[in-house]
Amino acid sequence: MLQLRFITVSNKPPAWISEGFREYAKRLSSTCHLELLEIPVEKRSKQKNMQPFVEREGEKMLASIKPGGTVIALDVQGKLWSTADLSLRLQGWLQDGKNIDFLIGGPDGLAPDCVKRASLRWSLSPLTLPHLLVRVLIAEQLYRAWTILQNHPYHK
Repeated sequence: MLQLRFITVSNKPPAWISEGFREYAKRLSSTCHLELLEIPVEKRSKQKNMQPFVEREGEKMLASIKPGGTVIALDVQGKLWSTADLSLRLQGWLQDGKNIDFLIGGPDGLAPDCVKRASLRWSLSPLTLPHLLVRVLIAEQLYRAWTILQNHPYHK
């Protein structure tokens, strides 16, 4: 079974975010295991430079990556993928059998070292999206990509 891990920086999300993620994880459970690993947001001080906090969060994210898998950074500077592109990638991941770790930054973004570590950089949109919402969007898109592979009508 393909392991798809979301390594993200966040504090306790609203219930609707957690429910949305769980719903798509459940729908995919026959083929893919969606796992969520939440790195706590570093306690912020009143200083304006958030970079040290982001870097410490990034170190914890990097320490959580399992060896031998593919690392994908969610990054606005990354490539835009259509749902069809994602479906082809998912097909390859399923055939390859390597686990995938998606790195999702926190409220102040993703550490540069996380972006450097990634094999792929994926941009969901040129828009700035709430970091908590990104996990639901990715989970839904993975499910949609999977339905394309199954010739399921959900994608229509």
